[in-house]
Amino acid sequence: MAKMLSRVAPWLASHKDGAAPAGVLVRTLGGADTAALRGLALQDPVANVFILAHLRTAGTAAPTTGGASVLGVFDDGILVGACWTGANLVPVQLDPSLAGPVAAAAHSAGRRYASAFGPAEPVLALHAELEELGHAAHEVRHEQPLMTLAGPPSVEPNRNLTLGRMADFDRILPACAAMFEEEVGYSPFLGGREFYSRRVEGLIRQGHSLVHLNADGEVVFKAELGAVTADVTQIQGVWMNPLFRGQGLSAGYMAAVVEQARKIAPVTSLYVNGFNARARASYQRVGFREVGTFATVLF
Repeated sequence: MAKMLSRVAPWLASHKDGAAPAGVLVRTLGGADTAALRGLALQDPVANVFILAHLRTAGTAAPTTGGASVLGVFDDGILVGACWTGANLVPVQLDPSLAGPVAAAAHSAGRRYASAFGPAEPVLALHAELEELGHAAHEVRHEQPLMTLAGPPSVEPNRNLTLGRMADFDRILPACAAMFEEEVGYSPFLGGREFYSRRVEGLIRQGHSLVHLNADGEVVFKAELGAVTADVTQIQGVWMNPLFRGQGLSAGYMAAVVEQARKIAPVTSLYVNGFNARARASYQRVGFREVGTFATVLF
């Protein structure tokens, strides 16, 4: 990286138009770039579990049929950074000093992004560049501890947690929507229910939905394994029914999620809002430890 950075530093001081420095090229990746992208992401398999999970499923770095693609940053022909561009922006081993040309390329696609998330420094650098291009954020979460657990949980798992079933879809979907709305401030059904419903259904069918429904059919707790590789799972969508909060139940449920995740991969990960002291304490009780910092920008 030293060679690349020596070129980038003077460029940052004198250019504000998003142009790449000499020798650096930003372009959309194709199938022939798959091995290079995978190798880049494997430099940090925890931070890059999103793109590694995509490659595991799709098998290629080429654009998807839904219109998502990966921008690659090349220095003298070598892939040195990347960024997923779909509904969201997700940097992959992207040096923050190269956020300018990546943001310019993402902006030129003419699409609206719901968020940017990933390692804090490149995400916040992308946000700064995109803001100058007119992409205003309605919230920036600067500090989201990235946490991992590479072993069994430290507390007894709650045995009531089970894999979600399609028979319970009509109960699970509203709980997922409630979690989403609490987290980002608007309903995932804006613009229609189909896309989000398919996402929830897919997680159930893959065995990545975890839920406890009580005798009354209420969802007490739910979570998903949102990104999965052979090495790492990333827990997402953690939600406790408000009727059952404050009872000290979350650690046992999270331990049960970890127990299920360890059947798939040896390392379990998650990231959490820095201001959520209660959740952080619960995760630490289960055995999670901080290994980095993510950030999320909500556009």
